[in-house]
Amino acid sequence: MFGMGWPEMFVIAVVAMLVFGPERLPELAKQAGGFVRTLRRMADNAKDDLGREIGQDLSGLNLKDLDPREMVRRNFLDEDTTPAATKEARILRPGETPPFDPEST
Repeated sequence: MFGMGWPEMFVIAVVAMLVFGPERLPELAKQAGGFVRTLRRMADNAKDDLGREIGQDLSGLNLKDLDPREMVRRNFLDEDTTPAATKEARILRPGETPPFDPEST
């Protein structure tokens, strides 16, 4: 989650415990959960409004799908469809010239 692991989350929890105290921490966690729910509801409503405006169903749209890196990874770097994955790699013998494709240069 946000590039954080368990050690970072533990440190944040300890610091929050020290700053806010154990009495107020459950109340703050409840408020944070409500904020996240409200934020998700607002994002879903905005996505639905946008879908109605442009006339498309965006219910299955994931924000990660809009990331250009994810598009490249999904469409170009898929290992099942790359030509190199279909050919089996073999080690060249000493003195053997590597294959050359004149159309690729």
